[in-house]
Amino acid sequence: MSEHENQLSGKDSFEREENELIKRRLEELEELKKLGVNPYTYSFDVDSYSTEILGSFKDDAPPSDVSVAGRIVSLRRMGKASFCHIRDSKGKIQIYLKRDDIGEAYGHFKLMDMGDIVGVKGTVFRTKTGEVSVHAKSIELLSKSVRPLPVVKEKIDEQGNKVVYDPFSDKELRYRQRYVDLVVNPDVREVFVKRAKVVSSVRRFLDERGYLEVETPVLQPLYGGAAARPFTTHHNALDFDFYLRISDELYLKRLIVGGYEGVYEIGKDFRNEGMDKSHNPEFTMLELYVAYKDYNWMMELVERMVHSVALGVAGSAKLTVGKNEIDFAPPWKRISMLDSIKEATGDDLDGKSESELSAIAKKHHVEVDLSMGAGKIIDAIFSELVEPKLIQPTFITDYPVEMSPLAKRHRSKQGLVERFELICNGHELANAFSELNDPLDQRSRFEDQARLKERGDEEAMVIDDDFLRALEYGMPPTAGLGVGIDRLTMILADRDSIRDVIFFPQMKPEK
Repeated sequence: MSEHENQLSGKDSFEREENELIKRRLEELEELKKLGVNPYTYSFDVDSYSTEILGSFKDDAPPSDVSVAGRIVSLRRMGKASFCHIRDSKGKIQIYLKRDDIGEAYGHFKLMDMGDIVGVKGTVFRTKTGEVSVHAKSIELLSKSVRPLPVVKEKIDEQGNKVVYDPFSDKELRYRQRYVDLVVNPDVREVFVKRAKVVSSVRRFLDERGYLEVETPVLQPLYGGAAARPFTTHHNALDFDFYLRISDELYLKRLIVGGYEGVYEIGKDFRNEGMDKSHNPEFTMLELYVAYKDYNWMMELVERMVHSVALGVAGSAKLTVGKNEIDFAPPWKRISMLDSIKEATGDDLDGKSESELSAIAKKHHVEVDLSMGAGKIIDAIFSELVEPKLIQPTFITDYPVEMSPLAKRHRSKQGLVERFELICNGHELANAFSELNDPLDQRSRFEDQARLKERGDEEAMVIDDDFLRALEYGMPPTAGLGVGIDRLTMILADRDSIRDVIFFPQMKPEK
């Protein structure tokens, strides 16, 4: 039998076993109903949680009554007494059940399974083996689990380390069934608690500085603000195609034109592009625009903000991420893009023609094609040969003008713009400009992008006449910033895939 046939045979065997378990649980469900038990109740009053009970228990204190609820994660049934552990939103605790204490509910308990959600009222005590537990006075089934959960076993070895057996570890299955992943892998829940703290820490940092949180359209008649392919949808009432936004930038800058001095948005963007460990077609961005500032000022703000978020989420500026220790304490290294390439490869790309850049790229085995202009070739060289090696937070500054159609030309360096990217752990975390506010220069840049689109560059920007009209009314000098919330969370939660920090990442539909 081939390996593939073995896998299919194993899968069939598992499905047969699962179907038998589901059948048995459905029979238990019917039996409970016959006994007058509602297996899906409406509510239960909870006044205590596992970690609070375990942390506050004292042997010499009077017994305390508690009401707890959670999912059964272990069962040990005996004749007149039984034990189980339930897991609530904060941890797990043992429940001791005695037939003489809970009466007919003990018979109901014998029809309960791992995964069932129960409510327990009882008294806290310490067992003979030393475990703080709840001695049940009553137990109520709150929700019957018809489908069995994966059984994840834990054991403490002789050195005191936790050892996990039979983990729910299939990545694709975990992403598809995140609800199961969250139930059986408590550490995954902690990742998303950290993600929420990242967002709230960023918001608090910006609110304290007086910047206004706003909302801009997700459905847009034109896409812009980034080099990316959009998703397209059709509005029936208007009989018009709209695009899911690839960036918030052009609308937020319209608000700066309108007189706000500092606006930000934390929201979803969508890009119809490839998927890998650092890219998901739906992702969360922070975008911030502050009038009368430039990219030098924004670099200092980003240092302070990310440092503050790291302290708030991880409790330290120094984090272990994979095999690397990353230090977010300012100041961070600053180096121009061309200098970083020269430092890594020995090649000076300054002033090189498109054909010369293509030859250098091919020399280093970096793939290029005829649709790519000079800016995209330089970006490909940087992305392939420099970016993956930048582990500590580093500002890459001063990009070629061809790469940045929305950034202001550099005040002292010909052919460059005032732009920086924050690179950390081999990935871009942030992108920022001294924003272009010259409407004539902006139109010329959009026209350059249109020519690249005619050459086959599907990510080139389109001409947005309404945005140009807004600039013609006058936009003050402005610093703009975009931060990838998902990627920042990946570092602060020590996860190597963007799918690990998105509750429900995009997946190919199941057949």
